[in-house]
Amino acid sequence: MDVKAIKIGFCICGSFCTFDEIIPQVKKLLAQGAEVTPIFSNPAYSWDTRFYSAKEFRSIIEGITGRKVIKSLVEAEPIGPEKLMDIVVVAPCTGNTLAKLANGITDSAVTMACKAHLRNQGPLVLAIATNDGLGANAQNIGRLLNMKNVYFTPFGQDSPKNKTNSLVANFDLLLPTIEEALKGKQIQPLLL
Repeated sequence: MDVKAIKIGFCICGSFCTFDEIIPQVKKLLAQGAEVTPIFSNPAYSWDTRFYSAKEFRSIIEGITGRKVIKSLVEAEPIGPEKLMDIVVVAPCTGNTLAKLANGITDSAVTMACKAHLRNQGPLVLAIATNDGLGANAQNIGRLLNMKNVYFTPFGQDSPKNKTNSLVANFDLLLPTIEEALKGKQIQPLLL
């Protein structure tokens, strides 16, 4: 299955150090013919960091996709009732967002987009980037792995000696993960 004409809600959370890895993935999806709508968490939308100013990063993503960023709960809410997306992707998916999704907390554009899409039994792809994936968030990863219609991009430890609990998705496997999720399958192997 390819992603031509597939409507993708592409959620970006505040793992700022992975933003440079996300940009080529968005470009790759667009090159394959997908329609990509950016959805930002509040930190991704408004925080200036050593990696990008918020305005600069928004401009890059809006320029690539040709679409304005969805940035509020109100803007994200129609995703469910209007069935606006074929699939929703969260990349990078921070530990904070993992915890909220695992515990049914809807307090941002990203969590609303996920909740709204899952209510339609649509596939949700999570590409994690969290410093506590093998710590406090291990239980949330376990819960989400067990949820219907939730799929993970393969992930592993990114710095086992310096950050022993840190997990990061292999963002180069995002497109094949999306293709499998659209067929209702979890890409394998999951753990790298």
